[in-house]
Amino acid sequence: MNKNISPSLNQSAYWDNRYLNNEIGWDMHQVSPPLKTYIDTLTNRKMAILIPGCGNAYEAAYLLQKGFNNVTLIDFSKIITNQLKERYQNEPIQIVNEDFFNHEGKYDLILEQTFFCAIENSRKNAYVKKCYELLNKGGKIAGVLFNKKIVNEGPPFITSDEETKAYFSPFFILNKYDNCTNSIAPRLGSEACFEFEKKENI
Repeated sequence: MNKNISPSLNQSAYWDNRYLNNEIGWDMHQVSPPLKTYIDTLTNRKMAILIPGCGNAYEAAYLLQKGFNNVTLIDFSKIITNQLKERYQNEPIQIVNEDFFNHEGKYDLILEQTFFCAIENSRKNAYVKKCYELLNKGGKIAGVLFNKKIVNEGPPFITSDEETKAYFSPFFILNKYDNCTNSIAPRLGSEACFEFEKKENI
């Protein structure tokens, strides 16, 4: 393991401490503009949507605004999931405090907001396989990830466009992969928008 990677990164306490100490530089305080654009293309308001590593889940608020009623949020940090449960207590949103790799369920869409980049590269193959297992037939994973370094060490753990495609290719068909054109200013030129579709008969 890279000695720069905290040994507690895969423990919930690491992320609880990040929130308690307000060390959440990834938080934009708004729905990601590229993800908002993608959500605007969705027409099936009843599809089962999962947002892993959801953080403050601004995307969930936007999904509610658009009429989606089957949304599940997962985060490792109990600090943030408790806040979300209070925020969305009367809304059609399931909030789960759990390690994503232990989650069970079936979804039509996984919305990815740089959670992939919070995972060490040594676990990215396992992440892709888990997404495959969680998706229904014809299910998709779509969203935003970093494709250029914005920090010297992780997290986030950046992979190149070709590396990312290689991780997903055994289990998914590439529908879309482009540089984001409407990222917030600090991230402009550092994000990719993508959509992968679950392969059949693997």
